[in-house]
Amino acid sequence: MVMACDRLKNISTSLRTFSRADKDYKVPFKIREGIESTILILKHRLKANEQRPAIEVITDYGSLPQVECFPGQLNQVFMNILANAIDALDESNTGRNFAEIQENPNKITIQTSLQDDRVTITIADNANGMNEAVKQKIFDHLFTTKSVGKGTGLGLAIARQIVVEKHGGSIHCNSSPGKGTEFAIAIPVRQ
Repeated sequence: MVMACDRLKNISTSLRTFSRADKDYKVPFKIREGIESTILILKHRLKANEQRPAIEVITDYGSLPQVECFPGQLNQVFMNILANAIDALDESNTGRNFAEIQENPNKITIQTSLQDDRVTITIADNANGMNEAVKQKIFDHLFTTKSVGKGTGLGLAIARQIVVEKHGGSIHCNSSPGKGTEFAIAIPVRQ
């Protein structure tokens, strides 16, 4: 019961961290807490199922100061990118059996660092990656590579708007076929 209560407390705290209402001004926020709460919310999608083993999430958090930002909006960015990574990994598993996936396991790597008063967050997967034509369009409004009923084409367009317009940062995608995809987000520590 103690373990179950601790788990419920952690879930409750993570949901509160993730869904906090933004004010009309930026507030200090620990980026690591936002990422961790997003991972916890997506935990059900990361677990093993009949088709594949669990998706491994590797985190490497550098020592970061609090960032002046809109935390709820940044959490939305993390959610969109991580959900897309999970979708890409599931798609890359098509045609592979459980044992084949175990030999080359699905991974998402998250790293944070501080460079010149900017916090950098990289989120990478080892899925199939994208060709240059797709990569050029991924931040376009209503562009999606997902089948009908699965993607809206709004997630990365909104993520770009939040990072660039609302926070004065940058978001870039590095990807090539067969090599996976990496998103790099840079946000100023002080606005």
